[in-house]
Amino acid sequence: MTNSPSSPPPSLGRQRAPRVVAELGRPETPDETASRKAASSRAHRENQTAFNLVIAIGVSVVIVVLLVLAVVRPGGSQLKTVDYLQIASQAQQQVTTSLVAPRLPSGWSSNSAEIRPAGSDGVETWYVGFITPDTQFISMTQGFHANQTWVSNQLSQANKTSSTTIGGLTWTVYDQRSSSSAGNQAYAMVAASGDSTVVLAGTASDAEFDLMARRAAAELQK
Repeated sequence: MTNSPSSPPPSLGRQRAPRVVAELGRPETPDETASRKAASSRAHRENQTAFNLVIAIGVSVVIVVLLVLAVVRPGGSQLKTVDYLQIASQAQQQVTTSLVAPRLPSGWSSNSAEIRPAGSDGVETWYVGFITPDTQFISMTQGFHANQTWVSNQLSQANKTSSTTIGGLTWTVYDQRSSSSAGNQAYAMVAASGDSTVVLAGTASDAEFDLMARRAAAELQK
């Protein structure tokens, strides 16, 4: 009986040959392999970080655009309005001096009306903010038992430029329209009657200021 040839030992698996680096002309060493893999991982992480940063910036830009689109733009039809005549009627119960609340033509509106308590100057005031038909602004501040120091403070120490008579009252004019920093006090008019001093200030035209001064003078002299 012949013995069958012995079977070859089972394969133990073929080991992968070291990677031949063209630049070196030889297989890379274990250290070189580890360095190459580390560099590849680092490059991948850096690329991923840059990609994430771009995505984050893009999302931020989209959010900003959406917020800008959602903000209500100020405009003549979107300004808050208040019934200053009704507020004046209610506020009159708080003070003994008659409040100036001139009735104005169609197209005028008010965005604020309130009694303001006395500050360090000791002068209590009645304030109304008006929006003109041209969407300009005139504030009317009525000071009770005021003095010249109070007037100067109201107008940030502006210098008077002229005077005019409107509605039977002499109005001192403060024209700062040539100044870029005058803001809502670009033009102002001040008149006094009895225990009230009225300061009109804003950005409106001469015609709109004259109308307001005439209506306010009529109220002051009731």
